[in-house]
Amino acid sequence: MRALVAAAIGLAAALALVLTITAIGVPEGKTSPKPLLTTIPSAPGK
Repeated sequence: MRALVAAAIGLAAALALVLTITAIGVPEGKTSPKPLLTTIPSAPGK
């Protein structure tokens, strides 16, 4: 029974967090048009 109560509390907390983030909204901003480039490190000794 305690596990059920703990699961319900956890679910309620997660739902409250989602609703809070939804109410606040997405922060205004701009994403970079440049892609994120990654490089592979060269092998040792080269």
